[in-house]
Amino acid sequence: MGRFFITEGNPHLNLMEEKNNPKEDYVVTPWEASGNIDYEDLIERFGTSHIDKELLDRIEDITGELHFMLAREIFYSHRDFNWILDEYEKGNHFAMYTGRGPSGHTHVGHLMPWIFAKWLQDKFDVELYFQLTDDEKFLFNFDMDQETTHAYALENALDVIALGFDPEKTHILIDTDYISTLYPIALKVAKRLNFSNVKAVFGFDNSTNVGSIFYTTIQSAPCFLPTELKGHDVPVVIPCGIDQDPHFRLTRDVASKIGYLKPALLHNKLAPSLDGTGKMSASMPKTTIFTTDTPEDVKSKLSNAFTGGCISAKEQREKGGNPDICAIQNYRYYIFEENDEIINDIYRRCRDGDILCGECKSQLIEKVNTFLKKHKKGREKAKDLLSDFLLTD
Repeated sequence: MGRFFITEGNPHLNLMEEKNNPKEDYVVTPWEASGNIDYEDLIERFGTSHIDKELLDRIEDITGELHFMLAREIFYSHRDFNWILDEYEKGNHFAMYTGRGPSGHTHVGHLMPWIFAKWLQDKFDVELYFQLTDDEKFLFNFDMDQETTHAYALENALDVIALGFDPEKTHILIDTDYISTLYPIALKVAKRLNFSNVKAVFGFDNSTNVGSIFYTTIQSAPCFLPTELKGHDVPVVIPCGIDQDPHFRLTRDVASKIGYLKPALLHNKLAPSLDGTGKMSASMPKTTIFTTDTPEDVKSKLSNAFTGGCISAKEQREKGGNPDICAIQNYRYYIFEENDEIINDIYRRCRDGDILCGECKSQLIEKVNTFLKKHKKGREKAKDLLSDFLLTD
């Protein structure tokens, strides 16, 4: 059975219990995603909108180009981004908000919305508020203590800074270090949320701890933080994985009731795992590339990745491979190759049997290790810059 959430139209509908739908062979929650995710189905069920050609053309007219994640429909869904552009063209600069739940080291799939947010910051000259939810990971992971989740938050912050965000316009907040500011905003949200709606969206039951039930109010708070800090209404857009939409569905339901603008969202598809099933996950370290991995780690993981190759080199030269199911091709497409000509050339050569899996893997190993070598240098420099980015009470 697949797991889904409420659509915008019915805040009381619990789609967790739907059965007998052939599409429901996957799971998508803010804490878990697995199986063959049907992203078109999620748009229908979540009640979001496609990032269509008209919106893409509008973005390109403003920015002068399209980020490859937009052009390839990796960012493919939105809520109210047209409104964000309306406000921008009126001279009302928006703010961005995204984040990370620090349950371990950062993997390259986490970087996807951050890399895109960096592009948005550069193109629109806007501020970013980055939330590290150490409280969430403490509440939802019974094998983690507060010291561990806070330590991971500081580690993850280095990965954000290493991507080159503007320190004057980028504000990183660790929940437990900024709770005096977040809590009054969260209280406003909490007063308007009821348990039946939260239960319907997340499938909570009587065994759920009360901290988890309350948590979505904390994740809502940064949506309204720019307005509180600036003293006037600030439109906010959230670039994030589609799996995080349920939190902000609830946020949008209560925003106007507590005197704030509804946040807009830009949703990305989830980075695939190296084993060819589901999404990249920190809980599956053998099929995930972390920013802290050594060159030997990268080589081992990519060498053992699932591909669309044939059983032998001879057969692949004769019949060709299947790049549509290949984790190596997906890694290129989602993260590690911005050049469409290279992507299309490798795709064609794979289908025609002109390139074998070993060569593809070797190319990607070199590319990933080159990226990580630069990123690790950025992480080291970030240790001295951390205080320039952190918001504390």
